[in-house]
Amino acid sequence: MAAWGRFQRKIHVLNPKQVRKFKEAYSDLPKNDWVDAFVIADHLRFGRINREVYMDDYRYKALQTLTRARFDVIQNLTREKQRFANYLFLKCSGMAQDKDIQNTSATTIALMEQFETVDDLANANLDELTVFIDEKGRNFADPAAKAKAIRSAARDSYRLPVTVNNSVNQAMAVSIASIRALEKQVKVLDKAIEHQFEIIPNTLTSIPGIGKVYSAGIIAEIGDIHRFESQASVAKYAGLVWNRNQSGDFEAEHSRMIKSGNRYLRYYLLEAANSVRRCDSEFRRYYNLKLKEVNKYQHKRALALTARKLVRLVFRLLKDNRLYIPPEG
Repeated sequence: MAAWGRFQRKIHVLNPKQVRKFKEAYSDLPKNDWVDAFVIADHLRFGRINREVYMDDYRYKALQTLTRARFDVIQNLTREKQRFANYLFLKCSGMAQDKDIQNTSATTIALMEQFETVDDLANANLDELTVFIDEKGRNFADPAAKAKAIRSAARDSYRLPVTVNNSVNQAMAVSIASIRALEKQVKVLDKAIEHQFEIIPNTLTSIPGIGKVYSAGIIAEIGDIHRFESQASVAKYAGLVWNRNQSGDFEAEHSRMIKSGNRYLRYYLLEAANSVRRCDSEFRRYYNLKLKEVNKYQHKRALALTARKLVRLVFRLLKDNRLYIPPEG
């Protein structure tokens, strides 16, 4: 390896999925090391080579390690909350099916810890339940109405046998402990990300609602913005691109987003877009406009298109190294 030091090396990472698809054009090739090398070389001969790896600046790599770790923890937290929601349906099906009651809120978790059975909750004193919800919920405008709704949902719930109910309580306790542990990990990683992010100059935090963590997640994956020729290149790298489905006179009304792309960058762009559309009037207007265009998958579609709009802003701010100036009105 020392002999390679005198060469000016450039590292390019191949996407194995692309190479595998390319190999399918050769219907009779066997599987061995020589053939694999031949297919890779032939693939490169067509000029389909990715840009060189940019990680010469280890500040980005250090930040990327933290932001990707946070992504993994968030995915685990989402799965654990879904598991808790499943247990909630078993223990108190009425609450789980009520759209006005959040399945994994702090209040719901506290209620499941406080009451052993659904009958205990259904027969709880309304005044005491109201005080409990007011203490745990903090943000409820009318805790008395919420207490009535919860008690009503409990009375409409299916009753489990005692043995099954005890098992559900034990499994639910483990799930609650996991949720709280994962939430603590997110807070620890957020602090570490904010600390590491301070040494990287950027202008993304000037966008209302985006914050340091989401900015760090975006910049850690993009790296040097000059690697990308246009905002469309960034969008394709993130997987925020829709395939066209057309044949003859037929043009599909609905198009699907591509499944490839950098999932970490796509996640942070979507989360940032969801936050920005609440804080910025221009993005809020755009989101609401896209929300009304269709009847299916309204939020997901509107959020993805808002994230695509955010890509254009991110690219321009980083390219020109300037701050975001919100539109007037």
